[in-house]
Amino acid sequence: MKYKSQKVAYWFFALCMLLFSLQIIYGFIMGFDRIGLQGLHDIIPFNTARAVHTNLLVVWLLTGFMGAAYYIIPEEAQRELISIKWAYIQLISLAVVGVIAIAGFHFNHWEGRKFLEIPRELDFLVVVNVLVFLGLILGTLFKGKRKTTTALVLTMGLVFAALLYIPGMIWFDSQVMDSFFRWWVVHLWVEGVWELIMGGILSYLLIKLTGVDREVIEKWLYVIVGLTFLSGVLGTGHHYYYIGVNKIWLIVGGIFSALEPLAFLAMALFAVNMYRKGEKSHPNKLALFWTIGAAIVSFIGAGLLGFAHTLPQTNLYTHGTLVTAMHGHYAFWGAYAMIVLAIISYALPNLTGRKRYNNTTGQMAFWISNIGILGMTVAFGVAGVAQVYMERKLKMDFMDVQNEIAIHFVVLLICATMFTVGIGMYIYEFIKYGLPTDEALETN
Repeated sequence: MKYKSQKVAYWFFALCMLLFSLQIIYGFIMGFDRIGLQGLHDIIPFNTARAVHTNLLVVWLLTGFMGAAYYIIPEEAQRELISIKWAYIQLISLAVVGVIAIAGFHFNHWEGRKFLEIPRELDFLVVVNVLVFLGLILGTLFKGKRKTTTALVLTMGLVFAALLYIPGMIWFDSQVMDSFFRWWVVHLWVEGVWELIMGGILSYLLIKLTGVDREVIEKWLYVIVGLTFLSGVLGTGHHYYYIGVNKIWLIVGGIFSALEPLAFLAMALFAVNMYRKGEKSHPNKLALFWTIGAAIVSFIGAGLLGFAHTLPQTNLYTHGTLVTAMHGHYAFWGAYAMIVLAIISYALPNLTGRKRYNNTTGQMAFWISNIGILGMTVAFGVAGVAQVYMERKLKMDFMDVQNEIAIHFVVLLICATMFTVGIGMYIYEFIKYGLPTDEALETN
């Protein structure tokens, strides 16, 4: 590492690994519930497990993005963070808010809106926490010696993510209005500004790992930003088909949903092209695996699988089924989880001074987790198609259909076990790296 304050990132990454582990545990609780093994149902009912699972996903990814920013911004700005103390205060307060929210879910203390279940009083604490974070990042950039496109795109994504949290805090008595603005948070995060965050991290990693000139890589960023806003913003329309709004959204959502894969295709082409152009043989092949893998898998999961069920003619049948879970799991894994794991894989050797990146455990973690999540995606997809046919065509009762497709969740759990082994190996490697040390300064 080049700056002592980059060590802050390690503790965000550590919290990230803890939250990711908890998310997987709650995923298993739901999986066992779906096949009739409901021993924990009285303590953790399915709706609680689902709320915890999805909210932990959002929180651990945001924690990873924050850690990435604390690692990348000092290097891009060529100066230390403006306050290390406040960065640690922000980390601790983030963890405290997360613990209170998750504990509250178990006592039915929530708002009940999917992905935004966090109680209103905690919303304000989240806003304060994010303002502290943005103050540190923007202050460091403002006082820095340089302002790169990579840093600006990453920061722009983080700022817009904070601003788009606000519509989710507005109270509406109308279910239609509430749903309309809830998607401003959920969709415009995951298919809008989070893509900017991903693009910024991807750009940084490719500059470091391939040796391709910064100007060449950052020109691609402009293309990605343009495609993201062209398709992502109006692509929100595919969530508006059947919530009670004007029918114009069937046309807008259909057209721009068809364009959404272009942003992810651009990212995939960007990553592969820079890898092929690269002359620098960086020793950290594991970080390169995660980086290129994130670009390719995000195109398949978020781009192709998203397009496969967001056209109005298809979504009429697939809406609210496990086909959505198929897309959601592979999209989040490729677009965001893998890029967070990529920046962690790159940063750890530089933070600790220990070069463990080419051992067998790390490589097996990559392949086993990816094979496992692919199997889970296929299981969700098969179950979803069967569900669509039985519910929409045969007009079978919802719960009868769930019993019929339970066998697919056995397959899902087997694949999820494989995925968990892979992630367990990744976390084992994280722990083996040890703590960051000042001795690692200027070793990269």
